[in-house]
Amino acid sequence: MALIVQKYGGTSVGTTERIRNVAAKVKKERDRGNDVIVVVSAMSGETNRLISLAAEIDENPAPREMDVLVSTGEQVTIALLSMALQKLDCDARSYTGGQIRILTDNAHSKARILDISGKAVREDLNAGRVVVVAGFQGVDEHGNITTLGRGGSDTTAVAMAAALKADECQIFTDVDGVYTTDPRVEPRARRLNKITFEEMLEMASLGSKVLQIRAVEFAGKYSVPLRVLSSFEEGEGTLITFEDEVMEEAKISGIAFNRDESQLTVRGVPDQPGIAYKILGPIADANVEIDMIVQNTSQDGTTDFTFTVHRNDYQKALGVLNQVSNDLGGREVKGNDGIVKLSLVGVGMRSHAGIASKMFKALSDEGINICMISTSEIKISVVVDEKYLELGVRSLHETFDLQQA
Repeated sequence: MALIVQKYGGTSVGTTERIRNVAAKVKKERDRGNDVIVVVSAMSGETNRLISLAAEIDENPAPREMDVLVSTGEQVTIALLSMALQKLDCDARSYTGGQIRILTDNAHSKARILDISGKAVREDLNAGRVVVVAGFQGVDEHGNITTLGRGGSDTTAVAMAAALKADECQIFTDVDGVYTTDPRVEPRARRLNKITFEEMLEMASLGSKVLQIRAVEFAGKYSVPLRVLSSFEEGEGTLITFEDEVMEEAKISGIAFNRDESQLTVRGVPDQPGIAYKILGPIADANVEIDMIVQNTSQDGTTDFTFTVHRNDYQKALGVLNQVSNDLGGREVKGNDGIVKLSLVGVGMRSHAGIASKMFKALSDEGINICMISTSEIKISVVVDEKYLELGVRSLHETFDLQQA
């Protein structure tokens, strides 16, 4: 008998009919003889509805009260799913994060899990029950309700699997696995049977929205086998595993992209020790996260400094950089919020030379100019004009034969 943790997102439980369908899938797993813990999100649109209600009362509500409010969405789902399971003669019991005692820190709206008490869950599993858990939430040491941030139900599921030493954590979504790239951009994208935790972390951080980054980090840290599956069709999905289990897979696993990039450059600042801190320190103080950074070779005692930030932070960062440039005696500040980032991801890059040159040639052949380059052991990222996003993705997908089985 195996212990399986299943997580279903908002679209999977978006209507009572879909909740019945989830109940049928859970019962099917239980009928195989496996113990099952189910973690669910709020019904699709419910969290946004609750946030809108709060905005009608106060544009800047207390974080503690917001967590009390938005955590109720999952409470509705766990009760309805437990009812649906009981209707199928499958004994089930629902729990909020507080009832299980998913202990978190006190950072409201972005809390991190510290500990999970599995006592009540194990008692129910031993009694033959399905345990239905509210995702996205926990309690701090004082009993205050906390939430884990958007997508936090993935993290709840992985944390439950780690705490109870589950044999597999299955994340059910509206896609049937992890693809070589977004099928909406490249219709020939192929579903991957396996991908490493490292590769999945890179894909998630570079724009792939299949899994929450924290959930992948958690699964990798505690060696939880993670599988992405479709709620709406049968299939094996994608198993996220360790490198030594993947053996000789393709050199490149996928192409990630991020549309939400913008680029800032300050020209002609003094080339002296500490200049990077003098430029980026105020940006960080403004709570703006920086992604890629390039500093040019010094000319006449000055240098040019370029970096990228999320497009939502572009205007804020531009204002800060203009002030910094004035303070440092910079020549000019330039910005561009019409760029995207394309990235090749694959653990095979560690042992195969020529990947970068092959990538650059493919883009060059399509007349795509590269503005910035960043590399690591398992990824190569480039910044290009956003009008070339789809062309660039399709070109790289074909160049590296990712459509091949």
